[in-house]
Amino acid sequence: MSFSDKDLATMESIISRYPRSRSAIMPLLHYAQSLAGYVTNESIELIAKLLALETAEVTAVSTFYTQYKRKPVGEYHVGVCTNTLCAVMGGDAIFAGLKEHLGIENDGVTTDGKVSLEHIECNAACDYAPVVMANWEFYDNQTVQSAKDLVDGMRAGNPPAPTRGPNTLVTWKEASAVLAGINDGKANEGLQAGTPSLLGLKLSKEGK
Repeated sequence: MSFSDKDLATMESIISRYPRSRSAIMPLLHYAQSLAGYVTNESIELIAKLLALETAEVTAVSTFYTQYKRKPVGEYHVGVCTNTLCAVMGGDAIFAGLKEHLGIENDGVTTDGKVSLEHIECNAACDYAPVVMANWEFYDNQTVQSAKDLVDGMRAGNPPAPTRGPNTLVTWKEASAVLAGINDGKANEGLQAGTPSLLGLKLSKEGK
C-alpha cells in the first residue's frame, strides 16, 4: 500500500492536534483504515515512523480495540448485539438469521464484498433492544426480518437510513474517516436521542 502526499499531509494535520504526538495513534489508525478499509502492515509501519514509536506499540493498539480490523471487511459492516438484554429480546435470533441469510459466519464477508457480519457486545443502546449497528450507526428495535431487509438494501446499494444519526448510511471507509476526526458535515443530521433515552430526564424534571 502506498500513501499519497495528500494522505501524508492529512496524517500530519491529525498529529498536530495533540500536545503529545503518541496520542494520535488511534485517529491515525482510523484514518489508515479509511484508506484501505482495514489496518495494513504498511500503515502500522508508517504511523510508528511518524510518531517515533516501535511498530509493536502501534500494533498493540490496533489489535486491542475491535473497531480496528486487520483484514478487509464489507462496504457495510454489520454488528449484532448479542449481550444479555439484546439477546433475550431477539438479538441471538437476528444474528443466526443473518448468518443463514448471508451465507457467512461471524467475521465473515459476503462474496460481493458488500456486507460483513460480527456479533458484538453492548452497544450502549439497551433502551432500543434488540439493536443492530452498521458502520457504527444505530438500527433500533430490530427483528429478524427487518435485519434481513437492512442487509439486502446494503447489497443493492440502497441501505435504509439509520434509526438515529445521519440521514444516510455512510460506507465503512467513510465512517473510519469520521472516527479519525474528519468532518463529513453529518453530525447534526437526524434524531440524536429518542424518547426512551430521554425518559429519565423527563421524569426528573417532573419531580418523579
